[in-house]
Amino acid sequence: MRKGLLLTAASVALASSLVACSDSSSGDDSGSDSGSDAKPKIGVILPDSKSSPRWETADRKYLSEAFKAAGVEYDIQNAQNDKQEFQTIADQMITSGVNVLMIVNLDSGTGKAVLDKAKGQGVATIDYDRLTLGGSAQYYVSFDNVEVGKLQGEGLTKCLSDMKAKKPIVATLNGSPTDNNATLLAQGYNGVLGPRYKSGDYVKGPNQSVPDWDGAQATTIFEQMLTSQPKIGGVLAANDSLGNAAIAVLRKQKRNGEVPVTGQDATVQALQNILAGDQCMTVYKAVKKQADAAVELAVSLAKGKKGKTNGTVKDPEGKREVPSVLETPLAVYKNNVKDVVDDGYVTKEELCKGKYAALCAEVGIK
Repeated sequence: MRKGLLLTAASVALASSLVACSDSSSGDDSGSDSGSDAKPKIGVILPDSKSSPRWETADRKYLSEAFKAAGVEYDIQNAQNDKQEFQTIADQMITSGVNVLMIVNLDSGTGKAVLDKAKGQGVATIDYDRLTLGGSAQYYVSFDNVEVGKLQGEGLTKCLSDMKAKKPIVATLNGSPTDNNATLLAQGYNGVLGPRYKSGDYVKGPNQSVPDWDGAQATTIFEQMLTSQPKIGGVLAANDSLGNAAIAVLRKQKRNGEVPVTGQDATVQALQNILAGDQCMTVYKAVKKQADAAVELAVSLAKGKKGKTNGTVKDPEGKREVPSVLETPLAVYKNNVKDVVDDGYVTKEELCKGKYAALCAEVGIK
């Protein structure tokens, strides 16, 4: 993944007077000629490139395209999971004169500090993908994450049923404990699996959160889970990185394909795992729709207008209802992997390399 390279305040000021371009080596994008001072200027801070490939392969791409289509100046940078860097980027963006700051927080504490500072400087704010608990963002743009979790729980249930599993031990790899989305996902899948545990249909196995959604830590955690419970029969993994970590461990024990594993993000690797029968399902979130909605909202705010929303999300720490745009997720199994390709999220060339060509053809990707 490309790493974001911070622009100095001076270079940002210079870039605003020129026709700026995307720097693929730095990971910093700027929009077209800023024109008059009244023209919107929007800053975006992405969290990292490790927790999920999507931040660089999808979100940066679709946000950039939408900003360019809107004809506004923009600056997209990646904090690479560094809280100090996150705050430094925000300070530089505010100093450079952004009208709107859009963030994907690393944790609610850091996010709140940045949002509050922006608010104090008269900069409009948007939480993108992750809600900052106790924060002051004016809007939140994401997917219905409880629904994402529900689809994961239903997906694991379907796959266990298809395998005619009897009283399977289900292990859970939750997302990062600092990410509110992980809490919402758990609410969704526990709502599905909880009654199964209570009835005795399933056995509740090891259940652990994975710091920073980190795949390497997930590998270690799942190895320990298998040591304590060798007969794990299903894995609720909160995203594809965690799911792939579990699959890699299962593969070493020659149990891949025997134990259904869930995911989220519809990464190329996850879709290949599904085609190969190693992953039960993933959840596709059409990031383009999310990015387009966020850009439309940001441009409206930059022009001093209210944005269009379709709901609210409760911030339990801030004790407020945050106006939100929530998109709808889609469960993906082997029989509808083609939908993700047809939507343009991944390409046939990326997905159907080598041994996966024949598997793609089997599901109608030709």
